Amino acid sequence: QDNRVSIWSAGDLGNAGLNGEYHGEPHLLCDIQHNGDVMDMQFLDQERIVVASSTGTVTIYRHHQNNQTLSANHRWEKAHYHVDQDTSCGGAACTGVVCNNPEIVTVGEDGRINLFRADQRDAVRTIDNADSSTLHAVTFLRTTEILTVNSIGQLKIWDFRQQRNEPSQIFSLAGDRVPLHCVDRHPNQQHIVATGGQDGMLSIWDIRQGTMPVSLLNAHEAEMWEVHFHPSNPDHLFTCSEDGSLWHWDTSTNVSEKPSFLHQGGRSTAYLSHSTINQSVVSAWLSNDPTKDRMEITNLIPNQTLSVNSLDVLGPCLVYGTDAEAIYVNRQLFG
Repeated sequence: QDNRVSIWSAGDLGNAGLNGEYHGEPHLLCDIQHNGDVMDMQFLDQERIVVASSTGTVTIYRHHQNNQTLSANHRWEKAHYHVDQDTSCGGAACTGVVCNNPEIVTVGEDGRINLFRADQRDAVRTIDNADSSTLHAVTFLRTTEILTVNSIGQLKIWDFRQQRNEPSQIFSLAGDRVPLHCVDRHPNQQHIVATGGQDGMLSIWDIRQGTMPVSLLNAHEAEMWEVHFHPSNPDHLFTCSEDGSLWHWDTSTNVSEKPSFLHQGGRSTAYLSHSTINQSVVSAWLSNDPTKDRMEITNLIPNQTLSVNSLDVLGPCLVYGTDAEAIYVNRQLFG
């Protein structure tokens, strides 16, 4: 009911012990009240954070590092709304936000897409009826193009250079229209996109060809909430779910030479046969069934039962938050 946005110091990696373990407690640097549930958040730059609210409002908070305080820097009230912006209860949840400084794109339950600039009061562009269903997540494909996923199993590309308010491409899951909750694109191969949805499946798409996923991989037993390619090591992918699991998908070629640290207790650590041909990383994600070829999957939280709602990865650190009201930092991602 009473929500806050908080900045924490998770400690200094420079203080790590010989085995990489960290000495010292994380501590709260500052926090600020937030109206509504936080649906999504992302750093815009070193000191500004963009936060999406269930009230439909989008806020930029500034972190003042000199005196460790947070302040509301800018706010777009009811950027998302069902009826009209003026009714008191008209707000629709803003479900996703993505930043490419100074640009900010937001999507919401109202099927609306907004393009904001951090330095401008009004939206640069709004696509009012972008979707007839809820848009659950958004990410940049290129500087002028975005990808959205919706609640009827569609992945759409939007090009802001085009004046018409129609997607430039539509992709969809065959058969049942399973809601898609999350999307990420490969950092180097921009045509490779991963999505996850209500059925826990991981879908890999090649947006250069066809309108259906290249591969569907059985993953979680409940909703997949987040999917992320490792930003600098994209043959590693991470997914988390309502079923309490967090999976590390590894398609790097030399799996057989990996140390056994990956085998600590994951029920799903599958060693898969690996072809001797040194194929490119690209084909690993795009082969019809990457698991047949070479992929190792490890559940990083073997005994967890509560939903893992969000994750992020930076260098050797994986951060995730769960329904246990706890945030975990795994500092030894690659052993």
